[in-house]
Amino acid sequence: MKTAYTIDLGCTDPQAWYEILCHFQDANVYQAWSYDVVRHGAEKVFHMVLRKGDEPVAAAQARIWRAPWIKAGIAYVLWGPMWRRTSQAVDVEAFRLAVRALRSELCLKRGLVLRLNVLAFRGVHDELRPILAEEGYCTYREPVRRRTLIMELKGSLEELRAAQHPMWRNHLNRAERKGLEVEFGIEEALFDQIAPIYMEMARRKGLGALNDISHLKKVQRGLPPPLKLKMVICRKDGIACAGGIFSVIGSTGLYLTGATADPGMKTYASYLVHWTFIKWLKENGFLYYDLNGINPEANPGTYQFKRQLAGKVGMELEMLGKFQVAGSAVSSLVAGGGERLLAGCRKMGRNLRFRSSQVRRQVSQG
Repeated sequence: MKTAYTIDLGCTDPQAWYEILCHFQDANVYQAWSYDVVRHGAEKVFHMVLRKGDEPVAAAQARIWRAPWIKAGIAYVLWGPMWRRTSQAVDVEAFRLAVRALRSELCLKRGLVLRLNVLAFRGVHDELRPILAEEGYCTYREPVRRRTLIMELKGSLEELRAAQHPMWRNHLNRAERKGLEVEFGIEEALFDQIAPIYMEMARRKGLGALNDISHLKKVQRGLPPPLKLKMVICRKDGIACAGGIFSVIGSTGLYLTGATADPGMKTYASYLVHWTFIKWLKENGFLYYDLNGINPEANPGTYQFKRQLAGKVGMELEMLGKFQVAGSAVSSLVAGGGERLLAGCRKMGRNLRFRSSQVRRQVSQG
């Protein structure tokens, strides 16, 4: 007799959701309760859990945006659904039933556009594409398909170090001889120390917006201790000169953001930041390190840094893509216009915050 599948909708207990995340090796910070709730409110976040008997076999968190006064809108699932269970054989039927349940609830019942940004890669998870097509999803066209670099952490630390590009390894050796103080932690105060380093780097590179470190700080408050974001800060003569923020959910460590100030450039501090995190991942049994995005054409310097860090154990992967299904033609039209409006407002807000921070810094410096 086959075990029946059941679907739970609308989980309202953060602790229960975090316990569910721990069942999946493809769990990630973008599916964490606080990632969406702290920015959009619990009423705009949707949860679905697919169970086989009593065991969760797939789960997804969606952020919902609705147009004012009408029912049309869009639901976003970022790096979901989660369906690859920890220490279990891969079951693509769980993925199929999860995307079917999401479509049924969010599109057919609620009339929303549903967009999945699945955590899957071309050449690795190609079997998911026909499943999505059979379940009514179509590919959502993107101007640039996202790519990333993932390091396998199977070998010893010595083997991982030997696999690095010789230039990257030489820079790490120099950083270790510079007398840098390294701090590893989860305390909120560390976010406040990384933010000004990022601002300095943004001015140096001519970036127009401050990365949303303040959002990650709020996300941190809602994460349970085992899933909290990790931070690494390097200091020279007591002054912070480089730092990074990382996520550690599922089987993969994920680089979220980081920055290097001028003194850090001279001491190669960013090399020590990443190596410190890799050592922590190895010590705690993680299988992979995702360097979270590469663009050799638009950002060749960062690409070279990540490519040389990953070395011989790095896999350059292209995301499988975004997939979309619509509950109605009205939702499709409204969602498209609303997205453009929201993107413009967010960009304007980020630029205003960045300029305000520059003014405050200039005033404080007299």
